[in-house]
Formats: sequence, C-alpha cells, structure tokens
Amino acid sequence: MRHQTRASKEPAEKVVQDIRRATRKHYSAEEKIRIVLEGLRGEDSIAKLCRREGIAQRLDNPAWWI
Repeated sequence: MRHQTRASKEPAEKVVQDIRRATRKHYSAEEKIRIVLEGLRGEDSIAKLCRREGIAQRLDNPAWWI
C-alpha cells in the first residue's frame, strides 16, 4: 500500500467546508418570507421557530439572511 504525500491531499479544513456547503439547506425567497412572518407574528418563540425550521441559532436574526 502506498501512502500519498501530504502535498497532494486537500487540507482537512477545505474538506469539512465542502461537506458543510453541500449539506447546507438553501431557502427560497418564499420560504424566507414565510419564516420571517411567522417570527414577527410572535405565536412561538424565535428559538422554537428556529428549531422547527432547522435554522442555526446564530442565524435567528433575519438580517443575516438577506
């Protein structure tokens, strides 16, 4: 079994970044509007809304989405 040299391998950070990019959920404009309006309605807490929609807590501020 041959070992590849370190120079030919991608850095681990790049591999992780590519995986995250590929698995990240992309929201359409309509979905974003719906989620923001639900948050503004105030029926549920923002944290609960984010958990339900699968939005990271650091992104619960709609200003980050635009």
